[in-house]
Amino acid sequence: MDSLLDALQEGRLIELPDNDKQDSLQLLSHIIEAIPSVPNGTDVAGLVLKREETYNTALGRGFAVPHARASFDGDLYCAVGWSPLGIAYGATDNNLVHIVIMFLVPDNQRNSYLKEVSNIAKVLSDLHNEMTLKTAEDLNTVRNYLLDLVISAKSIVGPEARARMIKLETRESIPQHDIQNFTNMIIEPVIIITGANLKHIVLAQNKELTEVLDNVSNLPELLNKNEYVDNSGWRILKRNSSVYQADRIAHDCLAVKMK
Repeated sequence: MDSLLDALQEGRLIELPDNDKQDSLQLLSHIIEAIPSVPNGTDVAGLVLKREETYNTALGRGFAVPHARASFDGDLYCAVGWSPLGIAYGATDNNLVHIVIMFLVPDNQRNSYLKEVSNIAKVLSDLHNEMTLKTAEDLNTVRNYLLDLVISAKSIVGPEARARMIKLETRESIPQHDIQNFTNMIIEPVIIITGANLKHIVLAQNKELTEVLDNVSNLPELLNKNEYVDNSGWRILKRNSSVYQADRIAHDCLAVKMK
C-alpha cells in the first residue's frame, strides 16, 4: 500500500466539497494530473469517468477505488478524497462512500496496482470500522485512521494475496453487467507458448480448458491482436507476454468460464 501511504504523507488527501460522484472524481483527477512527474496532457478525468460508465469501482463498506490506466511507464500514484456526508456511488452493499482512493496506473504498474487494491480490500474485510469514518469530524482524524489501516495492513497481507489479485484482475477485465448475469465463475491460470513454425503449447491444470485451446488453430494470431479471446464458453484474458529465443512468446493468461 505504498502509493496510498505516499498520498497521505504528501498532502494528496482532501475533503471533498460536496457529495456528488462526478464532481468528486473530477477533482481527484485534477490533483493527480497536477503531479509534476505525470506527463502533460494525461486526461485522468476522462479515463476515470469513461471507466465508471461500465464498471462501478465501489469496494463496499464506504470505500471506492476508481482508476485510470495510462500508456506510459512511471510511478503508481493516488489521491484520496473524504466525503463527510457520503457519496451515492451505487455500491453493491448500498452504503454511501466516504473514502475515494483514485489511482493513476501506468503500463508498468499494473501488477502493483492490483496488489495495492487487493490489500485494501483485505484491510476493509479484517480491520475497518465503518463508524470511524461515518462519525469523523475533521480531515486529520481521517488521515490518522487511514495511516493506522496502512500500517496494520503489513501484518495481515499473507499468501492469499495472489488469489485476491487474480480475482480482482478478472473482475477488472469483464464488464460488471456480464459478471452479474452469472452465478458461478471458474478462474484458471494458463500459459500459452507460441512461435514461428511451432504449434502453440497450452500449459494448464484444467483438462477441458487445455483441450479447447489445443484445438483453436489461430490462437497465436488472436492473442497477438487482442487483449482477450472467447471460445467454447471460456474467455482467455492476456495479462502479459514475454519474448524468448527463437521468437517464442509465452503469454501469461487467465481463463474464465462463466455459467
